[in-house]
Amino acid sequence: MFVKVAGTILAITGIAKVWSGFGNSKFLAVVDPIIGIKFGTLMLLVGVAEIAIALVCFFSKRQTLALGLVAWMSTNFVVYRLGLWWMDWKKPCSCLGNFTDALHISPQTADNIMKVLLAYLLIGSFGLLFWRANHDRSLQ
Repeated sequence: MFVKVAGTILAITGIAKVWSGFGNSKFLAVVDPIIGIKFGTLMLLVGVAEIAIALVCFFSKRQTLALGLVAWMSTNFVVYRLGLWWMDWKKPCSCLGNFTDALHISPQTADNIMKVLLAYLLIGSFGLLFWRANHDRSLQ
């Protein structure tokens, strides 16, 4: 069940990023302070990666692969957010681009929702990976 929910979260956020990446917001031309490329390009790349992982979550029979990819992606998001925090970046993460405008959600509310979803993905994926590893080891 977790893998399907994680896939749904990644599909929605990935689609939102790709959709936003093709927008015309001035924000998209700004260079990301950590990665060093324009936010528009970054949104497209990350969005496509999220959609690809979502497809693995939905269609792969290899649950450990899906969990590993979710853990990898969520770890990257945490490291990115820690980098922004380290740089004293005060703006809310624009994880969903201008999709929040279409939903009439404030950037701060969207940022808080994304933090909760990130915690869910991170804790859930690593928790299940560790559980599977211990469960498989106990069967041997």
